[in-house]
Amino acid sequence: MQINLTGHHVDLTEALRNYVNEKFERLERHFDNVIDVHVILTVEKLQQKAEANLLLSGNSIHAEATHTDMYAAIDALVDKLDRQVVKHKEKLKDHHRAEGSHRNHIE
Repeated sequence: MQINLTGHHVDLTEALRNYVNEKFERLERHFDNVIDVHVILTVEKLQQKAEANLLLSGNSIHAEATHTDMYAAIDALVDKLDRQVVKHKEKLKDHHRAEGSHRNHIE
C-alpha cells in the first residue's frame, strides 16, 4: 500500500508521518486490496482537518474528519475509512454469493 501524505498549512513532522502510517496499517489488516492512499492534512483557523482518498481494486473511497486536535482528526478519519472498507468488503462477498446462488437456480 502506497501512502501519499500532503500538508496544507501544516508542518508534516516525522511523528505525524509515523502516526498516519501506523493508523493506516489497521486498514490494510481488514482489506489487503488497498492500492493507493492519499492523505491530506489541513489547518483551517481553529479546525484541524484530515481527509483521505483510498484506491481499492475497482473502487475508490473518500472520507474526511475535523477536530481541534490533528491526532484526533486522524483517528476519526481512520475510523470512518475502516467502516467504509469493511462495508465494501461485505458488498464484494454478498455479490459473489448472490451470483453463485443465481447460477444454481438456472440449472
